[in-house]
Amino acid sequence: MRFLRAGFPLLLVVPILLFLVGSPTPVGAYPLDGYADTGIVRLEAYRIAQLGSDGAVLPFGAMLASPSIGLSLTDSPDLAIPPVDQEFSAALVEVLGSDAGGYGVAVLDLTDPARPVYAAHQEDRMMNPASVGKVLVAVGFFQALADAYPGDLAARQKLLFDTIVTANSFINRDHHEVPFWDFGDEVIERRPIFASDAANLWTWLDWMLSPSSNAAGSIVLQQAMLLQHFGTAYPVGEAQATAYFASTPRSGLRADLVRVLQDSLRRSGLDPGTLRQGSFFTREGRARVPGGKSWASSRAWMDLLVAMEKGQLVDPWSSAQIKKLLYLTEHRIRYASTPELDDAAVFYKSGSLYRCRREKGFVCRNYAGNQWNFMNSIAIVESIRRSPQLRYAVVVNSNVLRKDAVGEHRALAARIHRLLEARHPPPQVPVAIVD
Repeated sequence: MRFLRAGFPLLLVVPILLFLVGSPTPVGAYPLDGYADTGIVRLEAYRIAQLGSDGAVLPFGAMLASPSIGLSLTDSPDLAIPPVDQEFSAALVEVLGSDAGGYGVAVLDLTDPARPVYAAHQEDRMMNPASVGKVLVAVGFFQALADAYPGDLAARQKLLFDTIVTANSFINRDHHEVPFWDFGDEVIERRPIFASDAANLWTWLDWMLSPSSNAAGSIVLQQAMLLQHFGTAYPVGEAQATAYFASTPRSGLRADLVRVLQDSLRRSGLDPGTLRQGSFFTREGRARVPGGKSWASSRAWMDLLVAMEKGQLVDPWSSAQIKKLLYLTEHRIRYASTPELDDAAVFYKSGSLYRCRREKGFVCRNYAGNQWNFMNSIAIVESIRRSPQLRYAVVVNSNVLRKDAVGEHRALAARIHRLLEARHPPPQVPVAIVD
């Protein structure tokens, strides 16, 4: 049997058939063999689905096992992003076309890590990062975890696996859907998180970074603040957690939020002046903890990706875990959905924020706002089936009004990938001439 969802075949499984119910475009991360280490049940569901599908569920690039995912620049701790290459940048602007003015883009070619080449266009232009800011929540959480257990990776792993968190009022309100599955079920249900839902910390991180749940983002940020405050006494009971948020002065909560979201970046060598998530992602979270504005430039995101590949995002273990959490192992969306990337491992996060206003003859559509139309994509692409193998990092921030930003990013991904392929053509194979 084959089940069609949103017009394409999804899961063919023997002996069970797994259905996805709900969101037509989910996106997941972390390697599929990671269930035993993380308890993220979705991974096992999709691993079973892939085994029974003759490889029809996921593209080749999504099938790397955990040991195959590593940090590419740990042997180059002093590597610096080189000055902008003018020829490479000119080619990049050409692929942006007539809408180039609406983009801030950075591309770092790491195919030859000894000779990185950097292209950029409006790299310092600030835009609202939208859901890409959840990556900064992950950094803050892993920094708090490292502070609590600075030399004990086993203790960190145990806390992530064993700590069960139940959704509370911080989830309100969010429409994003996340996957739920019980062993033996024929259905993977996708729905918003409810107040009674409970999962371990690994799963909350997955929900935050995979389907980009705002509810999960606010829960992880809440837990990061609790972990930072209570240290090794974390996890604490509901009464203690409630007392902390109720009795701490609002100025104190704001200071704690800044420590989680901004000080963690400084300690990783990044600049929160150009890379900032300022608040919770839900209305209730923002009401309980005062925050500020969010902004980011494409260059600042590139600095973060390079720090991660060096193992400098908190520390090498944390960098590796964040990279795995960004590894796409479900249906790919937006920039990552172009077929040109099917054979590539893609480590990815996207985010959008758009708004429409009254305009004669204009019909508001999703991801095509006429007041603002932010779409952000950060990715590391490792083209593992190609010779030579391509490895590059790309950041695309856009605010192109009235155009479908999803389609624009997908098309741009194909053009940028072809640009990188042209920079590294396959080796010429000598042809024997028989006289």
